[in-house]
Amino acid sequence: MTVDDRFGEDLERARRERIRGSHQSEIVTDPVSDWATDFSHVDPVWAADPYPIQDELRQSCPIAHTDRFGGAWLPTRYEDVAAIAYDTEHFTSRAIIVSNVRPPKDLAPVGAAPPISSDPPFHHEARKLLLPAFTRTAVSRREEATRAFCHALIDAFEGRDVVDAARDYARHIPTRVIADMLGFPQEDAEKFGAFVENTLENVNASSEERLERFTQLSNYLLEQIRDHIDHPRADLTGYLLDAELHGEKLRPEHVLGTINLLLIAGIDTTWSAIGASLWHLAKTPADRRRLVAEPGLLPTAMEELLRAYAPVTMARLVKDDMRWNGVDMKADDWVLLPFPAANRDPAQFDQADQVVIDREANRHAAFGLGIHRCVGSHLARMELRIALEVWLQRIPDFTLADPAAVTWAASQVRGPRTLPL
Repeated sequence: MTVDDRFGEDLERARRERIRGSHQSEIVTDPVSDWATDFSHVDPVWAADPYPIQDELRQSCPIAHTDRFGGAWLPTRYEDVAAIAYDTEHFTSRAIIVSNVRPPKDLAPVGAAPPISSDPPFHHEARKLLLPAFTRTAVSRREEATRAFCHALIDAFEGRDVVDAARDYARHIPTRVIADMLGFPQEDAEKFGAFVENTLENVNASSEERLERFTQLSNYLLEQIRDHIDHPRADLTGYLLDAELHGEKLRPEHVLGTINLLLIAGIDTTWSAIGASLWHLAKTPADRRRLVAEPGLLPTAMEELLRAYAPVTMARLVKDDMRWNGVDMKADDWVLLPFPAANRDPAQFDQADQVVIDREANRHAAFGLGIHRCVGSHLARMELRIALEVWLQRIPDFTLADPAAVTWAASQVRGPRTLPL
C-alpha cells in the first residue's frame, strides 16, 4: 500500500459505514431534574457554573448517574476519578466524548483518535510517535513566534474600549500554533473554530447532523493530507504520513484520527484555559494587580488557575458489567472523568474552592491522570504563559465589561466563549 493509496475514497466510505453501525441512544434535552440521578454535562446550568453542583454531589452522591446518553456515571471525588483514569482493565478509551452514539467495540484498541482513544498495548506505541513534537525543547522553539503573535493581536485592539478576550484573543493563539505545527493554512482559522464547536458542543444533535459535521471535518483534513502528499514538507502532518509502526506506514485511519485530535484538542483546551484565566483576573483585581507587580509569580499562579478552572473532562466506557465502588455499572455505560471536580476536592487540596495564586503544593489533574495524561502539556503551558505575560504587560488594568454577558462552552472542554473585557 503506497501513501497515495491510503487516502482514497474507500477511507471516507469505511468511516461513514462505521458511524452508521454505531449504537445510538435516545436524545434527551429536557432540563435536569436531579443532578444525582439525571445529570447532563451540557445542561446550561452546568455550563454556567458546575462547581456548586460538583461540591454538593461530592458530599451527598459522589458517583452520580443519568439515563441520558444511554447511561452515564459522574464521579466527583479525586480518588474515584484517579482510580478510573488509571484502570485500563475495566474501562476502555475507545470513545472519550460522551454523546448518544457509542462506536462498535471492535474499534478498540486503536480508537477513532489515537492515542487518546487507544487502549493498551497500542496506546503506548501511538503516544510514543507524538512525543518528539511536544518536548520542552521542541515547544521552546515556538515561543518567540507565539509572543509576537500575541502582541499583534493586542495591537489590533487599538481604539477599542471593549474587546471579546475569548473570540479576539484566546481562541487565536492555539489556533495559530497548531495550524503552524500541522502545516495548515492560517487563513482557515475560522474553520477550525467551527470544527471545534461542532465536535465538542453538539453532542445532543441528531446522528445525521453529527455525521454531516464530522464529514465536513474529515473532508477538510483529507484535503490537507492529500496536499501534503502532493507537496511534501517538514511539519507534523508530513511526519505522520512518513511514520511507521512495526515496519509499516500508519493506517490511514490512524493518521486521520491523530490529526483530528491534534487540531480539536490542541485548540479548544488552551483557548479555554487562556479565557478562564483572563476571566478570573478581570473579576479579581487583587490577583491581577499582584501579578502585574510580581511577574515572576506568574508560573505559580498559572498552575493554580489551571487547577481551579481545569477545562477538560474526559470519558471512558465500561468494558463489562461490574460493581464498582458501590454502584452497578453496565457494559458500555459512559463514565465521565471530571478533572475540574477532582481539582476542587477538599480531601486533596487545602482551600480547594479558593484560588490561591501563590499555592506551592499543587499536583493538580488539569492535564489528566494515568496513561492518557495530555501529551501536549508543555505546549499548552507555553501558550498560556505567553498569552498571560503579554496581556498583563500590555493591558495591566482591565475588568469585566458585563459579567452577565460572559458565556461558557457547554461541552467536556469548558471555557469562556464570550468574554467582553
